[in-house]
Amino acid sequence: MNTPNINDLFQSAHDDGLLSNASMQALNVFDIGAQIQAGLGIYVDDVIASEVVLVTIMPDDSGSISSGGNTQAVRGGHNSVLDALAASNQKDNILVHNRYLNGNVLYPYCPLDQSIRMDTKNYHPNQGTPLYDQVVVLLGTVLAKSQEFSDNGVPVRTVTLLITDGADCHSTRASAKTVAAIAKDMQMAENHIIAAMGINDGYTDFRQIFKDMGISDRWILTPGNSDTEIRQAFQVFSQSAVRVSQGATGLGGFGNP
Repeated sequence: MNTPNINDLFQSAHDDGLLSNASMQALNVFDIGAQIQAGLGIYVDDVIASEVVLVTIMPDDSGSISSGGNTQAVRGGHNSVLDALAASNQKDNILVHNRYLNGNVLYPYCPLDQSIRMDTKNYHPNQGTPLYDQVVVLLGTVLAKSQEFSDNGVPVRTVTLLITDGADCHSTRASAKTVAAIAKDMQMAENHIIAAMGINDGYTDFRQIFKDMGISDRWILTPGNSDTEIRQAFQVFSQSAVRVSQGATGLGGFGNP
């Protein structure tokens, strides 16, 4: 079975009017293709579904998650999303993917029953915050996978959640503007939802940071720095992801169909 060519998928999206020149340029960077390839996972031919929903999560694995005492809240929050999706009537149409903020792929796109729960063995938040660089990789992966399905005649919708408890401080290539170009293109297509969770660190204006990244205010969560609030925020995301899997457009934002 042939592995899909990332550049061909992006060119196809460009030809379909889904990717601007600015986004193409941002995604056509040396070594980014290999990172995106690592997340693509299951082959389209192995998916038996008339339509597909891609649910993509990027948990923050920076050291401040640990020092803030939020390691277990993030683990549990991610696992609760998997549980909520597994309880959905449309679970067979859902593919999930988890890539940590520093680039480690916990699992590429796969059916829910093949996903991996976050635990004490596979999640050790002790790294940096290359937010812009890695969100470009993540959105590129969402785009490539959704285009792969579209090119094969399978309708696809996507719901993506970025999680961070701090501003970008380790990106070397991308800026908020780079991310915004891609996010804007995706949101124009109206089958992509990009959501973001900023866990309160006491001083970062997450709404402004995410807005600069092109993420709509109605898809921004800003929980306080407590286990309860973080888990509640994950629950809000879960409810929206389930609604989208059931056919709701989700364009109203959190709390709205």
